[in-house]
Amino acid sequence: MVYSLTYRRPPHVDSARASVLGDEKTKSIGEASIDSQGSGGMSFGIPDALSFDRIITGGTCPPCTARDFMNYLIYIEHSAENLQFYLWYRDYLKRFNELPSNERALAPEWSAEQAEMDAQATQGTPGPKQQISAETAAVFKGTDFAPPVASVVEVKGNPFSTPPRTPNGDRYRESVTPSECAWSENCSTLKSNNGKSFQTKTAGAFQGADLKWQPFTIQPFREEISRIIAIYIADGAPRQLNLSAKERTTLLHALANTTHPTAFRVVVHTVEWSLRHQAHPNFIRWTICNGNAPRVVFARGLGVAGILSGIICAVLITLSNAGRGWRVLSAIGFMIGVATLIAAWKGMCVVLHGMHHRHLRPWELFAEDDDESSLDLGKGSFDTIGSANSHEDEPWVAKYEKRNIIRKVFDREVWIQEPALRQIQDTIFVQALGGALIITAISVGIFCAVPKGNYY
Repeated sequence: MVYSLTYRRPPHVDSARASVLGDEKTKSIGEASIDSQGSGGMSFGIPDALSFDRIITGGTCPPCTARDFMNYLIYIEHSAENLQFYLWYRDYLKRFNELPSNERALAPEWSAEQAEMDAQATQGTPGPKQQISAETAAVFKGTDFAPPVASVVEVKGNPFSTPPRTPNGDRYRESVTPSECAWSENCSTLKSNNGKSFQTKTAGAFQGADLKWQPFTIQPFREEISRIIAIYIADGAPRQLNLSAKERTTLLHALANTTHPTAFRVVVHTVEWSLRHQAHPNFIRWTICNGNAPRVVFARGLGVAGILSGIICAVLITLSNAGRGWRVLSAIGFMIGVATLIAAWKGMCVVLHGMHHRHLRPWELFAEDDDESSLDLGKGSFDTIGSANSHEDEPWVAKYEKRNIIRKVFDREVWIQEPALRQIQDTIFVQALGGALIITAISVGIFCAVPKGNYY
């Protein structure tokens, strides 16, 4: 069974085309969620059986599983931090909703209106470096150096005597007492620092955004949120997300007030949109290719060789005194060559497709030869609280570089388990045969119309 003969595989989506406004992202994500719930449909060359939601929830078979998707993002697209953050957020949202109501109440919800007001205030309000005291402003009063009124701030007494208010009116406290340590996730940090300031990468991130970091709080998951900021949000983070300055500052301000999942609303929309509309289509397009790059080049060479053999055969028979019917023999070379070339143009090898096989990926090749302790596919990739996504030091990289070109062309193969992927490849193969049939008929017809040469 194949899809429609007009099927087209997903087009490649670059990062420039994946940049739209926030409202359009939210709308597109909603439409994608609706489309993924359909049955037997096709969206942008991706069947519902291979939808983003099906892959993430484990409803697909190799080579289209969530682990395969993660490996693609690590080794091919180099943007695994988006999927890692998205998986963490899904788990965090579930764990937060499972908390008792009295603990959830400690972290107030961050509404969309608050986020919008915060974004406007961030753009329009000058930072602390632009603000001066009233005494300093009085010195320059009446001169050309007089600062604008909006930049003058009045400092009375201890600036830390009145903690800022949360959206629901409660006050944050700058520290916790020993009796409150049972409620604080950062109590061990408080004891080890002996009252010193909280200096971490997280605190630096808040200072860089001109925000005041509240190190100690009784809000749930505050320590985990601090680690997420240090890994995904802060400048120079090992898995820094590709966020705009506005998105980053708005998120840090929200997280300075609450650990509620709604604080991540804007960032999650950006990450999810990128996964659904860029990474996922590119992954399906890449997975359709059943051979590695050397094998595809080899298949294209075979296609060109088949076409040339058909042309040579047709020319020789035409120049001879043989009847016109013998020229039809050239159709064999044309048919095989054109079909192989069309399939290879779409990244498929017809020989591998005949067995529904695919080449093992470079990072999969040496898994059976090496000890699992030294080589683990996707090692640490699903660890959302981990180090940078670097694979240059993995053992397979050097081994694959030393592999000669002949071994790469005839690398080990494995059967394709995902039915929807086999169906897509069947469709492409039928399209290649159809195109080859048309081109072959035209080519052989042209040679049959030419009078014989009678040269031998």
